[in-house]
Amino acid sequence: MRIAVVTETYPPEVNGVALTVHALVSQMAADGHEIVLARPRQPGVCALPLPQPAEELLVAGAALPKYPGLRFGFPARRLLTRRFGARRPDAVYVATEGPLGWSAVRAARTLGIPVATGFHTRFDAYAGAYGLGPLTPVVRAWLRRMHNASGATVVPTEELRAWLEQRGFERVRVVARGVDTVLFDPARRDAALRARWGVGPGDLAVIYVGRIAPEKNLELAVRAFDAIRQQRPGARFVWVGNGPSLERLARERPDFVYTGLRLGDDLAAHFASADLFLFPSLTETFGNVTLEAMAAGVATVAFNYGAAHAHMKDRVHGRVVDCDDAAGFVGAAVEVAANDPLRHEMGRAARRAALKLSPEQVTRDFVGLLAGLPAQVPA
Repeated sequence: MRIAVVTETYPPEVNGVALTVHALVSQMAADGHEIVLARPRQPGVCALPLPQPAEELLVAGAALPKYPGLRFGFPARRLLTRRFGARRPDAVYVATEGPLGWSAVRAARTLGIPVATGFHTRFDAYAGAYGLGPLTPVVRAWLRRMHNASGATVVPTEELRAWLEQRGFERVRVVARGVDTVLFDPARRDAALRARWGVGPGDLAVIYVGRIAPEKNLELAVRAFDAIRQQRPGARFVWVGNGPSLERLARERPDFVYTGLRLGDDLAAHFASADLFLFPSLTETFGNVTLEAMAAGVATVAFNYGAAHAHMKDRVHGRVVDCDDAAGFVGAAVEVAANDPLRHEMGRAARRAALKLSPEQVTRDFVGLLAGLPAQVPA
């Protein structure tokens, strides 16, 4: 198939959406599909191997307000209509809901090309985290309007499908997520790396991986770690990632280890070298890092939604805590941190579960969904 992928975030940006789209494009290209990639121009050099699409369309963009590490693309309906019309894709996949994404949906509808959209980010939930809570209904209405203009809204879990349908989203389809279990592997555990973190042979390395940003509920991770350290005084908290809250956190907690962004083999080694992953976010649509921790054989404490709800069993792969129970999250973190045999068995069970999640099958399912979409009614 000739598939146009339109996204406002892509490496060298590092976030869950960018990496998910990158992995999808890479696997589709490896499977022989002809990929047309439309995205904003981005500064910086990418540390990841980028697939070479058959065609790449770079458009103007700007930094996202209050989130300068991310960009959005300017409207480009006429440009996309012209390019899609000159060499028509079999389907269009729009991964993001910004001005460029909306332009792509409208261009596809104008030309009668099947189009699907991906619901990757809870922008309605982000509004509250950035002091814009009154705008939540407006943001949700925008998301609903754009997604309902497409032939399908693609989500990673049945839980999210039900949540969206209850709020008026139509034609929501589930395509599961996979994880690279060759890359994320317990065998990458590195004693030298643990030593650089200041973790002694019998000490505990607690890790957080992701954006260090207000919407991630990171104050709860700090609270949980402080409770852990009352039981395990030698424990160290390792933070992998960047974001707008990093500077303040580093200033307030110089006792933590900050590694910055880590990718590929380096990220896999960081995951495998940890003992416990804390993931307190309540704004994810999925949370790829949960699967990466599982594949790396690391016990996880997370709230009961997204990837944890879909793929973790409480007290088997870690602890899965009710979403309104912050005290329960802290208690679960302490429980797992304090019990070495239990934590090790949870990590082994998590690895076994992750081995069943094939990214190749996920891509085949996704392409099958695109191939089955009806042509859009011209706008």
